[in-house]
Amino acid sequence: MVVTSSPGPSDADHVVVIGAGPAGLSAAVELARRGTPVTVLETDAGSVAGAAGTVEFMGCRFDGASRLFSTELDDVWTLWSETLGEEMGPVGPPARIYYRGRTLSDPIDPSSAYLALGLADGARCLAGYAQARLRPVTPVRSFADRLSNEVGRRWFSIFGKTYLEKVWGVPIAGLSADWAVWPISALQRADGPAGSVGWYPRQGAGQLWQAMATRLQATGNRVWMGQEVVAVRHARGRVIGITVRDSGGRSIDVLGSHFISTLPVGELIRRLWPAAPTVVRSAADALAYRAVITVNVVLDRAEVFPDRALAIHDPAVRMARVTNWKNFSPEMVADPGLTGLGIEYFCTDADDLWAMSDADLLDLGRRELMALGLCGPEDVKTGIVCRLPKAYAVYDRPGEDPLAVIIEWLERALPNLRLIERSGIHDHDRVDDPTAEAMLLARSLATRPAVRASRRAPDAQHAELGQEGGYTGASFRSGVAQR
Repeated sequence: MVVTSSPGPSDADHVVVIGAGPAGLSAAVELARRGTPVTVLETDAGSVAGAAGTVEFMGCRFDGASRLFSTELDDVWTLWSETLGEEMGPVGPPARIYYRGRTLSDPIDPSSAYLALGLADGARCLAGYAQARLRPVTPVRSFADRLSNEVGRRWFSIFGKTYLEKVWGVPIAGLSADWAVWPISALQRADGPAGSVGWYPRQGAGQLWQAMATRLQATGNRVWMGQEVVAVRHARGRVIGITVRDSGGRSIDVLGSHFISTLPVGELIRRLWPAAPTVVRSAADALAYRAVITVNVVLDRAEVFPDRALAIHDPAVRMARVTNWKNFSPEMVADPGLTGLGIEYFCTDADDLWAMSDADLLDLGRRELMALGLCGPEDVKTGIVCRLPKAYAVYDRPGEDPLAVIIEWLERALPNLRLIERSGIHDHDRVDDPTAEAMLLARSLATRPAVRASRRAPDAQHAELGQEGGYTGASFRSGVAQR
């Protein structure tokens, strides 16, 4: 049985958002604030935000990503602060780099790094840097060539290559020189300059996104949980409705005037009905993603390491990063005698890591923590494994541009369907990007519903967002160093 639903006062001005993640919820809140009715559809029946949410287990809270809430945009800061207020607290301890038993600042301070490396390795790094300055690689054919020219090949091989290859799963030499999709690197800091203070929800990132969902529902808009998107129906050049199915098997058609999708773009294309042209479906099949497995463990220790997180540049282990969540907020643990660590592994759904059982992954995480000297054999009490199959888009195929094919077709064929969120448009590398882009899109739909805004780079979005305010209330970033 299919039930047709029209939640807004008029389908002529009702926006349907697929996905209750950071971007979807931010767009919905901005639309609602501007008087546009909105419905958010979320597959998860239990919680919003997905990989950006918070998991509670055995008295510890774990998040999917260890990034501070930091931005130079007043409107983004004000949205976050109005949503949580004093529940957003400052975070002091730094994130650092772990390499062969040593921890180094991030970004790396060359003088301390040379000392930590020892005389021989330090001398080789200095020689490599001098060579890069005097005789840079020309022509630059790969990403490795480009970074080696900036810092020297030996330095890059120690503080870039190992970590980047763990994250992206391909030899760095095989990446093109202009590769720039989220350049996760020891040479760049993801959440602000060294010494800056960031902010974090006291009970995890999920606290912020759940508060946004509650705010939406309080204004009469809907956040429908446990709704699997079965089909995105379109006719005569416009999307007309989303068919969703709940846990009981009942199908519902949700109608609207405009639609915002945060789905991975390949999944969105495969759900279109009627089906997209063959060339578009082939482009969707060509998109590649990296999966993330987070092995969250509870340690029977009050202190483990003093940092927020450690990027693991040691090739002896497969983990890419380990996060100490109580150093984000003391409220991430109910018992101060315990510590919750989140261990990140990057892979694809075809890798042996993905095929491992949860028990084997927990054992791997425990053994690697011990190998790095971060815990003893009896410290790990228990744990829980979280898997995200399409966490990061991989987009580096010379001569091919499948995403451009999809975007061009969608803008021409279905102008009332817009893509946001990092797995949808493949270009976020900052924690505030989903919110900033979502707010811009919401404003364009609320003020010019018939106008199709073009896809813009994050820097252009940030510049435009600062031109229009509208929020009231003080920002909570007073006195905090900006990026």
